[in-house]
Amino acid sequence: MSLELKDNKKSIGFSYAWNGIMHVIKHERNFRLHLVSASLVIVAGFICRLSSFEWMFILLAIGLVLTAELINSAMESMMDYLKPDIHPIAKQIKDMAAGAVLISAITAAGIGLIIFAPKLVLF
Repeated sequence: MSLELKDNKKSIGFSYAWNGIMHVIKHERNFRLHLVSASLVIVAGFICRLSSFEWMFILLAIGLVLTAELINSAMESMMDYLKPDIHPIAKQIKDMAAGAVLISAITAAGIGLIIFAPKLVLF
C-alpha cells in the first residue's frame, strides 16, 4: 500500500469523525448547551489565569462531558434505528447512556468548583 493511499484513508477517517461531530452539533440541543458551557469555562479560565496544571483538568473535564454526550447521542440514534417502537430494554439502554452524561457533567462541575471557587472568593 502506497504512502499516498494510507494518508487518504487517514483523512477519510477524520472526515467521518468530523461529520459525526457536526451532525451532533446541528441536531442535539444538549451537545450545543455543553459547548456553550465549555466556552464559558474556557473564557473564565483565561480571566482567572489558570495554571497549566489547572488547564489540564479543565480540558479533561470538558473532553469527558463532550465525549459522553457524543456516545449518548450515538446510542440514542442506534436504539431508535434498531427499535423504533417503545421498548423497555431500549429505554433502559438510553437511560444508562444519559446517566453516563450526568455523571460526567457532575464530575466536571466538581472539578470546576475545586479550581474556580478559590479564585472567585478573591474577587
